[in-house]
Amino acid sequence: MTAWIRMIGDSEASPELKDALHEARTPHGTVDNVMRVHSLRPNTMRGHLKLYRAALHDNDNTLPMWLQETIGCYVSILNDCPYSLANHWANARHLIDDDARADQIERALQARRPQDAFGGAELAIMQYAEKLTLNPGKMARTDLDALREEGIDDGEILEINQIIGYFNYVNRSLNGLGVTTDGDIVGYYK
Repeated sequence: MTAWIRMIGDSEASPELKDALHEARTPHGTVDNVMRVHSLRPNTMRGHLKLYRAALHDNDNTLPMWLQETIGCYVSILNDCPYSLANHWANARHLIDDDARADQIERALQARRPQDAFGGAELAIMQYAEKLTLNPGKMARTDLDALREEGIDDGEILEINQIIGYFNYVNRSLNGLGVTTDGDIVGYYK
């Protein structure tokens, strides 16, 4: 458990923090540092957890899970956030379930050349993610039109936007507080 600020362990937790930590437990039964870094302010942990689950793990989302995770990975690459990339690429790779395809996607994203792995709607999504992450003040209606032209409906555009927004938030939080994966079990899936 490492960060540039103090994180409270389970044994030192107040009742309020114990409740928040309970909510934040992973399927592995642990609390990842991305959540534990909020231990000095349990309410921000709860808020972060709610945003995370709404953006990435909501049953009403219609984008395939592998694509949701891959969008987050591209944002994390663009933001140079090794924490999010390590966790979410492990998830994406698991969900892609094809090592050759996963390797191709990883190389393309790392090179900032999504066109080497994607076409059509998936490429349009990655281009939108890049522009929104790196040049948010230059976004225009035409950026959404490009998604619609690829058959992406407004509900899916909202999902994409929220995933990108979430990862920009969490990447800045993690990088700004020096949070590492030390002590975490990397990836959501057992």
